[in-house]
Parts: sequence; C-alpha cells; structure tokens
Amino acid sequence: MIVYLAKKSEFIDDVFSNEIEDKILAAFKNRMHKSVGISEINSWKNSMGYMHRILVDETIPKDAGVAIEFNIPQTSKRIDFILTGADIDHKKTAVIIELKQWAEAKTTDKDAVVSTFIGKGERETMHPSYQAWSYASLLEDFNAAVRDEPILLKPCAYLHNCVSDSTINSPFYKEHTTKAPAFLKLDAVKLKNFIKQHIRFGDSGEIMYRIRDGKISPSKNLADKLLSLLQGNKEFLMIDDQKLVYETALQLAQKSTNDKKHVLIVEGGPGTGKSVVAVNLLVELTAKEQVVQYVTKNAAPRAVYESKLTGALKKSRISNLFTGSGSYTESEPNSFDSLIIDEAHRLNEKSGMFNNLGENQIKEIISTARFSVFFIDENQRVTLKDIGDKAEINKWARACGANVQEMTLQSQFRCNGSDGYLAWVDNVLNIRETANSTLEGVDYPFVVCDSPEELRDKIIAENKLSNKARMVAGYCWDWVSRNNPTGMDITIPTGNFSAKWNLANDGNLWILKPESVSEVGCIHTCQGLELDYIGVIFGPDLIVRDGFLQTHADKRSKMDASIKGYKKLLKENPQEAKKKAADIIKNTYRTLMTRGQKGCFIYSVDPETNQYFKRSAFGPDLDATSSEPETSQQLLKIIEDPKDGEYVDFVPVYSYEIAAGQYGKTDPVEAIGWVAKPKGIKIDNRHFVAKVVGKSMQPRIKDGEYCLFRHGVLGSREGKIILAQLHEVSDPETGGKYTVKKYTSTKKLNADHEWEHDKIQLLPINPDYSPIEINPARIDENWIIAEFIAVM
Repeated sequence: MIVYLAKKSEFIDDVFSNEIEDKILAAFKNRMHKSVGISEINSWKNSMGYMHRILVDETIPKDAGVAIEFNIPQTSKRIDFILTGADIDHKKTAVIIELKQWAEAKTTDKDAVVSTFIGKGERETMHPSYQAWSYASLLEDFNAAVRDEPILLKPCAYLHNCVSDSTINSPFYKEHTTKAPAFLKLDAVKLKNFIKQHIRFGDSGEIMYRIRDGKISPSKNLADKLLSLLQGNKEFLMIDDQKLVYETALQLAQKSTNDKKHVLIVEGGPGTGKSVVAVNLLVELTAKEQVVQYVTKNAAPRAVYESKLTGALKKSRISNLFTGSGSYTESEPNSFDSLIIDEAHRLNEKSGMFNNLGENQIKEIISTARFSVFFIDENQRVTLKDIGDKAEINKWARACGANVQEMTLQSQFRCNGSDGYLAWVDNVLNIRETANSTLEGVDYPFVVCDSPEELRDKIIAENKLSNKARMVAGYCWDWVSRNNPTGMDITIPTGNFSAKWNLANDGNLWILKPESVSEVGCIHTCQGLELDYIGVIFGPDLIVRDGFLQTHADKRSKMDASIKGYKKLLKENPQEAKKKAADIIKNTYRTLMTRGQKGCFIYSVDPETNQYFKRSAFGPDLDATSSEPETSQQLLKIIEDPKDGEYVDFVPVYSYEIAAGQYGKTDPVEAIGWVAKPKGIKIDNRHFVAKVVGKSMQPRIKDGEYCLFRHGVLGSREGKIILAQLHEVSDPETGGKYTVKKYTSTKKLNADHEWEHDKIQLLPINPDYSPIEINPARIDENWIIAEFIAVM
C-alpha cells in the first residue's frame, strides 16, 4: 500500500505550498483508516522540507515518481521515501531513503545497533543504513515485480539533522554503510548526486504501480526452512526490533558466567517473529560452540521440527537441540551455556506426566543455564497450569541471582502484517480495548461463515494450493473417536457437519498430513505453529448475549485438560476461578484466530455470536438476525429544501445519470434531494451523494449504501475508488453503464519514449467478482465521473 504517490513536480508544489504533511495525513487516514500522533506529522513536515531542497534540482526529472510511506507487503513496516525512474541505461530503478530526525547517535558493541535519543530517553535502535538495506531486501524477497522485471533497488539513509560523522559512518558499521550509504546534514550535495546517479529519467510513478501490483511471494514458514537454518543458511532477514533482540541475546550469552547469570525476557504478540529469532539464536550460539537447547512446553512444534529434520540429522542431535520444558528437574546448575525458551507463557510449575516432578520449571531453567532467554506472550496462556508471565520470571531470576533485561518485539509478519487485525481480535474478544472496533481498512482476508460446511469448504479449497490450511476449534466436544474409530467427535446439528479431532492417526503431525484437512485441530496441537489459512469453529464456551461477551467453562469438554482443577477452584474462590477460566477461553480463541498468515475464516455454533462477529468486523449496519446489510437508505434523512445550507451543511443527492450530466458543466443541476454532510468533511459544489447498488465493493461499500463522491479526481487515480461511465462494456454485476470500482492501470514507453496507458482495470473489492477491463484507446476525457470519498 502506498500512502502518498505523486510526480516530483507535484511533490515540490505540495511542499512549497506548505500542504505536504496535510496531504500525507489525509491519504494516511484514507488508506490506513487510522491517524498518527503530532510527532509523526511534524516529522513528515520537517523531513519533506529537506527532501524538497534535494529534489528541487532541475537535473532530477520532474516526472520521477515520489512515494511516501510505502507499506512493505506481508509486514507492518513502511518505507519512508522512494524515488522512482530509470538510470542512464534505462533500467527501472527505485531509490529507497530512510529518513531520520536524529541530531546525534552513539556507537555500541552490537552489530548494526546504535544508541540515540528516541521519545523520552536514549535507547538502542537499528543503524539507519541496516534499516534501509533490510527494507530493500524484504521488498525484493516478497515482490516478484522487483525480481523479475527487474527493478533495481538503491537504499540509503538521510539524517538531515545529524552533523557528527563519527558514529553513523564509523568503520564498525562499514558493512552496512557500504550496502546503503548514510548521508548527514552536511551531505546534501552527496545525496543529490547519489540520486542523480540512479535516476536520470522519470516514470510518473509507474514503477511504484508495478511494485504495488507485483505478485507477492509466499511467506516463508519456519518449519519448512528449519534444516536450511541449521545448515547455516540465512533464511529469515531480521529487521528492526528482531535484529536488536538477536544482537542483545548474543551479547548476553557471550558474557554470562556462573557468577554473573543473565535472563532476557522478550515479549511479543502473534507473528512478531519470536520463534524465528529463537531458532536463529540456536543456530548462531551452536556455531559459537555453546552448549545450548531450544525449549518448548508444547509438543506439537517439537514433533513438526523433528519430522522436518528426520533423515538429515541424527535423532540424538535433534533431541539435543529441541526439548521439553520439564527436562531440567535434575539438572546440575550452570550445566548449559544458554537455554532458549519459546512459548514461555506455557511453562508449568511442576513437570512430568502427573505434574509431580521438580519445584518450578522457570526456576529450574534459570538455574541450569548461565544465560536464558524467555520469549513470551501472556495473552497466549491457555490452561490453568500455565504460569509463564514476566512477574514470575523476574521473581525466580532474582532468587537465582541473575540480572534481568526486558525487550519487546513489535514487527508484524503474520496475518498479512496487519497490526490492525490483531488489535481488532483483542478488541472483539474483550482482551483489551483498542481503537480497532471494525476491520475497515484492514488488509487481511477475514470471513464470518454462515455454516460450518462453508468454513470447511473454504479451508479445503485453500489447502489445495500448498497444504497449509486447517480447521481448529475450541475444545467443547468430547474425543469419542479415541475409543471408537468410526465415531465423529464434532457434530453440529444445525448443519450437515461432522468431523473428527485430529490426534487419532497423525498425533502432533496432523498439520503436515494432507488428508487431515477434513479433521479439526485444537489449541494443544497448533499453538506455536502457523498456517496460510485457518478456519476457527467457536463452541458454546464463548457466546454473546445482548451485545455482551460471555464465557462458560462448563461448556468445555470434560476431557479438556486446560481447565482441570476449575471445579475445585470454583468452590474455593468463585470470582478468581471465573476470571481465570474466562482468560483461558478468550486467549484460546485469540491464539487460534492468529495462526493464519494469509487469512482467517470463523463460524460460531451460536447464531447471535456469529452475528456479533459480523457486526464487529464489518460495521454496525448488519442486522442482528441477518447477514445482509441494512441499506443506508433507511438511515439517511433526505430533504427537499436545505434553504441556506446548500454545500455548507447539506450535500445534494443525484442519480448516476444526473451526476454524469453535470460533469464539466457550470450550470446547477436539480438534485433528487439533500442530506446532511458527514462530520469532519468540508464540502463544496463538486460534492454529491449517490446510491451504490451491488455487492462487488463489499465490505467497503455495501449493497444499497449512499456514498459521498467528488467530481473529478485530485492527483493520481491509481488505487482510488471511482465512479465511472462505461461505453464499450457494461458492469457484469448490474448490467448498467455506471460502476463504482477501484482504478488501476499499467503504462508502457511508446516509440517516442513517452509513457502511455497499456492496461486499465476497474477492480472489485469482493473477490467473488471479476475486474472490468477497459480499452485505453476507446475512452473519452470524461469517462471517470467522480472519486469516492466516504460511505454516508
């Protein structure tokens, strides 16, 4: 996603007129559906002023493309500034510029890490050259257009407030400044020359369109790349906070001794790369000849890892690398150099099958190793026995005389890199209140199915691509097939759905077996692992009544060990028992809903709860008893005469035909009626409201909703939703000559080396509908009537 895209000449005008930060903010709100703080707005204003002074040079082509805040696919990371065009050999080129406000920085003894003042204090962060290079590398890894066309990426950093060169361009960081040169305050001419070296011809932003629309490569799966990692190959590029945690852990592991033990607690939500950093640490510390193990409470990841490594490594070596959290009850103190504990939130107090061994797993791990690193997400504790939290780790670290350091992972790589989706999940499950009350603007496929059969069919269809789609459910059904192979465990009487739990044939390896796609997994067999698509069945343990979410531990299967001891605790302390059980149930579904890298489908056996998820995901205009949206005609009050409020407080309502007839004319056209303008939007005589019919733009625009449009399109049309008048074709959904769709186009160089349209498409948002192909040679000047602004 590109927040701001323009030609260099347009960017220069926007900065000169002091509008640049306002335009970036407006575009950010429109595309990201959220705002930013005043500090980021000020950083845009300041940094763009410096970039204006660089780009005002007339030898940098006026039609070079300028992209600001480009979201790297499948991540939550954004590139500050990209300039596109062609070099002297007419090779497509994109100069990637990481912009920093820093006035100074200090060296550290960690690779690619510097120290500078950020926020309210000084802290360690990534060297900007490493950051620029890593973003370029991510883009090249994920984007087929960059690799195949090819598009040359030239990363650099610009610290326009920094004067001293002793840190940023220190010989210690030469490996990174060689890959991505760093320019400081006095290096404006050098940066200008760097740009001119790579951008000799303009492209009007065409290269950014190619990058934006380029086919996205599948995300790497840790289990698939495990053997390659252990063989010393660099499969995963660690960026920003991941690299910082990795380098800090390496440093602590190197300096820890029997008398000076260290504990590192790394907190991170789903998809932040906890397991990737953990396995990379295992590889690197092993290469440094440390005695080290990777520890997980969950058996499922260990079983999958062992399966992937079987045949390539001896079983004894696999066992020496990967082990369970109960392995240290009789270990000698400091018998390991380092222990890496993944999914540390799942640690238990006692060990063994009957929970009767040892004193405390956290204490035993810290005692056994000179250095231990705990990767934790407290909102993934899913049983009453889980004791893994930061306070408990700190307590035992102090008892063992260890120094403790805490860090956080925030970079998002799962759920299509969508922080918004994860925040919405926390909000909808009442885990924590967030600003993401709906999924509007969230780029992550999420579907609330109307039946369990629909969910199953979607998962089976997605699984045909790469065997990475599975169904999971809350543990609300007994495992009857364990003793009766012909029996079905999960039967939902409202539909024709029955399925088995997954453990009978494949155990913890079910996630790898293609035939298990028709089975259902649970939290115990998927936590710590990831898929492309996940289908989650909500049982009666989590329901919604009158808009309020309720949890019912008594609806869990009596065979579920997650809540073993609940009835006893309920008698002793009912309030504590209910709170703990509620947290477990909500955390369970949170964990299940975040296993999918590319998409999530859900279905609740409770109809009111299913509707709750629909309304929460797609807005409050879904009626509680129907999956069909309520038309906004029922919500809008249309009046005939706004008196003196025309184009101030009221906006006219037109049909498409009237809107098209008015386009380009100065004489007023009679409106069907008038409606109050939306709050926070300034209107003029270019604005109008029209009713959109059809489902091709759902969930952004629902069938029958009235929408605000503005005649003409300001700036580039690329990626915007527009109202168009068709000539040679009709809208395949409605059969009409008018359509509301998302505009996209590609361009090519003609014989005169000028850019012209090669292909124009009008795209639906709903994947059930096909794009409309437009012949560039057969369109007139006014075929695009207006730009979509908002749903009324």
